[in-house]
Amino acid sequence: MYSIVRKEVLADNIVLMDVKAPRVSHSCLPGQFVIVKIDEEGERIPLTICDYDREAETVTIVLQTIGASTLRMAELEVGDAFEDFVGPLGQPSELCLEENLEETKKKNIVFIAGGLGTAPVYPQVKWLHEHGVDVTVIMGSRTKDLLFYIDEMKAVAKEVYVTTDDGTYGFHGMGTNQLQALVDEGKQYDHCVAIGPMIMMKFVCKLTKELGIPTIVSMNPIMVDGTGMCGACRLIVDGKVKFACVDGPEFDGHLVDFDLAMARMAQYKTEEGRKKLELEEGDTHHGGCGQCS
Repeated sequence: MYSIVRKEVLADNIVLMDVKAPRVSHSCLPGQFVIVKIDEEGERIPLTICDYDREAETVTIVLQTIGASTLRMAELEVGDAFEDFVGPLGQPSELCLEENLEETKKKNIVFIAGGLGTAPVYPQVKWLHEHGVDVTVIMGSRTKDLLFYIDEMKAVAKEVYVTTDDGTYGFHGMGTNQLQALVDEGKQYDHCVAIGPMIMMKFVCKLTKELGIPTIVSMNPIMVDGTGMCGACRLIVDGKVKFACVDGPEFDGHLVDFDLAMARMAQYKTEEGRKKLELEEGDTHHGGCGQCS
């Protein structure tokens, strides 16, 4: 069992938890995720690792209440425990690998976090800061009440720009509007990481392609099972079949077919749609090891 040692309500329907998970905390890296399950009857939920403390042997997760399973998780309190807390899963961010550090230091990097995307952006920015790389972060949300981790992000980033769609806090507009405004002011970036809702990442990539800024996106929003076996996170990257949970979750955003991914995600929500996809995709429907498609 994996005990909850800290719980904090960050915003409306958004909850942070520190979970005692020694093996995961000692081996995880930014960009990876865990599979969490409350009990035998609970659904397996993939959640990005928001932070980790190797000394305290804890892993920080952030969840948003969407369905029954996440609602049950949000109702847990300090002292309660998860039955399963499996990880780290997925590939770590290439920016946060020691072997890439010298090349990373040469880059002027901007992160764009949309909504819950702040959770997976934070550990990357924190790791880079600890290794001498200061980056710019644009944090976006629909409204002020859904913002979280602003102070934490300011502590590890060189610059933080906060945007809200409705103008209730910070820059009035979306992350793409803020990025364009910064570029218009003369700021230059040669690498972008965008994490958030699918539609947000699509339009960030549309803009950064026009600006000539290589962009990495995290496709964790389409993950379900987290092992490649359910077929939910199948996507097309540069014309090839990939699976977000085993091949990613990070990919070159300019090579991701977002329109296909979003249409497929909507179709996957119904049993009839899942069966149709399985029939159409045949042997490439499941990812398995990530190399068998």
